[in-house]
Amino acid sequence: VQLQASGGGLVQTGGSLRLSCVASGRTFSQYNIGWFRQAPGKGREFVAAVAWGGGATVYADSVKGRFTASRDNAKNTVYLQMTALKPEDTAVYYCATRRTWSHSDNRDTAYDYWGQGTLVTVSS
Repeated sequence: VQLQASGGGLVQTGGSLRLSCVASGRTFSQYNIGWFRQAPGKGREFVAAVAWGGGATVYADSVKGRFTASRDNAKNTVYLQMTALKPEDTAVYYCATRRTWSHSDNRDTAYDYWGQGTLVTVSS
C-alpha cells in the first residue's frame, strides 16, 4: 500500500483545513487508517484513526471535538477535517495503515505503511 497525504497549508487561528490521504492498492478497504503529526523538535503524535468500514473512530484528547476523520473506500481516500485550528496544531501530518483496530493502542509502532506528510501551519 502506498499513501499520499495532501491538503496542508497556512491558515489563521480558528480556521479550517481538510487533509486527504489517497492510497493505492485494491485492499485499501481492509485497512484501518491513522493520522499522526510531528511538530518541529517534537516526536510523532497520534491524532485520529478511522476503522476500515468507517464506523469507528478514535481521537487524541487534544483534537477531540475539533477534528473529524472519515473515509471513502470507493475513492481509496481518508479525510481529516480540522476546524478551530490552533497554533499548537502546527505540524507535518501523516497518514498510516494498520491491520488491527484498537481504541486504546495508538502507538505509531502499530502502523505498517506510512505516507509522505503534509505541512499544516497555523498562524496566531
